[in-house]
Amino acid sequence: MAIRFLYPPYEVVRNEGRCTVCRLCERQCANGAHTFENGRMVCDDAKCVNCHRCVALCPTRALKVVPSGHTYKENASWSGRAIDELYRQADSGGVLLSSMGSPADYPVYFDKLLLNASQVTNPSIDPLREPMETRVFLGARPQTVRRGADGRLADDLGPHLTLAMPILFAGMSYGSISYNAHQSLARAARTLGIFYNTGEGGLHEDLYPYGENTIVQVASGRFGVHPDYLRAGAAIEIKMGQGAKPGIGGHLPGAKIVGDVSRTRMIPQGSDAISPAPHHDIYSIEDLRQLVYSLKEATQYQKPVIVKIAAVHNVSAIASGIARSGADIIAIDGFRGGTGAAPTRIRDHVGIPIELALASVDQRLRDEGLRDRVSLIAGGGIRSSADVVKAVALGADCVYIGTAALLALGCHLCQSCHTGRCNWGIATQDPRLTQRLDPDVGCQRLVNLLTAWQHEIQEMMGGMGIHSIESLRGNRLMLRGVGLNEKELAVLGVKHAGE
Repeated sequence: MAIRFLYPPYEVVRNEGRCTVCRLCERQCANGAHTFENGRMVCDDAKCVNCHRCVALCPTRALKVVPSGHTYKENASWSGRAIDELYRQADSGGVLLSSMGSPADYPVYFDKLLLNASQVTNPSIDPLREPMETRVFLGARPQTVRRGADGRLADDLGPHLTLAMPILFAGMSYGSISYNAHQSLARAARTLGIFYNTGEGGLHEDLYPYGENTIVQVASGRFGVHPDYLRAGAAIEIKMGQGAKPGIGGHLPGAKIVGDVSRTRMIPQGSDAISPAPHHDIYSIEDLRQLVYSLKEATQYQKPVIVKIAAVHNVSAIASGIARSGADIIAIDGFRGGTGAAPTRIRDHVGIPIELALASVDQRLRDEGLRDRVSLIAGGGIRSSADVVKAVALGADCVYIGTAALLALGCHLCQSCHTGRCNWGIATQDPRLTQRLDPDVGCQRLVNLLTAWQHEIQEMMGGMGIHSIESLRGNRLMLRGVGLNEKELAVLGVKHAGE
């Protein structure tokens, strides 16, 4: 008998007095953790991923999932997680894969930033009685006011995106998430007056009618990219990198390349979709500029072009080059960004926090007189409306949310997306599981979430005495740091609380 070095991290606790043996937990668990034996329900804790599907649906509240309590001998150098990961690799000989954002205990700078509030000399504003402008316009803007020969303001701006609030749904590809999840995002974006991003998997033909609220992505694998796809969206995003796995490509297992996913991505069923690390036609800012203008040419210069990059140590220099490449918008993705699958070591040890990257980029572009040439989107770790407001004050025009949107759809962060057995019907292509996500319900939950966030944003703006979200962009005087050292304060461009 083989030795089992790994002990289950979670334990399913069943209250036998409440359990009616309805077997619903057995039917709902895609991992096979629950089984019926000898007239009673039993559970194999080793198969539990802590997705909470059984807990949420148990009609008698007979179940809960708790930490197993198993531990190794205390050692400051070797945590239990480090030992478990080593055992896994000794068993498999393979690279460790993980889903969603990094759970590593690095500082979350949003939590160390506080917002200013108005008092007497600059009175606050009541958003219930006075107009509050949360609209955002993404794209290049003129540095000076210009008038035509007739004295009227010259209105010859390039293509822009207009958002009802400073929030977008981040790129999550069809294949990594289900059709029902994509439809929920598309419908919510149209209802809210914002945009959702296709990710690198192309656009399902049924979702073309939502094109006015769609950002189509062009990644290194060029999956699903063709002229009609480029023309279908309101904007085009070139994905150079993403926060969860900077410097490497993507991989969607062949098990998820089925039916419509295969047709939409334009690759054979069952074949792995592997995106190379670099775009093989981009090795310089000049090469990037060529692709930017090729995409503009293909769409008659009617759509803004976004370039998405991961937050890394020289991100401000990279952004400076991108601003000169002709791109209209730069999206920066911090290292806490989610993903369907990434090497664990890359996810947890590569990249930098979005707060530091954003402040650095905003200041660099201002110093070089480039800030009005491009808009900035910040992503990777946005969890609440307060994070949105702080990101805007640090220099963002708006933010991408991905994990927060999936949580609204029912995700419980079990971090098992790469297995394709998502019990909530989100990160799966299994027809039995995908039907668990009702697009009507999903759309409404997303609308509810961002409607609530918009109200909270208006309340915070009112408390700061600000009528318009535009007036908050890069206004770091509205922020104060708590528990930060001098270098961190300098990079963020904020003063310490009390100053």
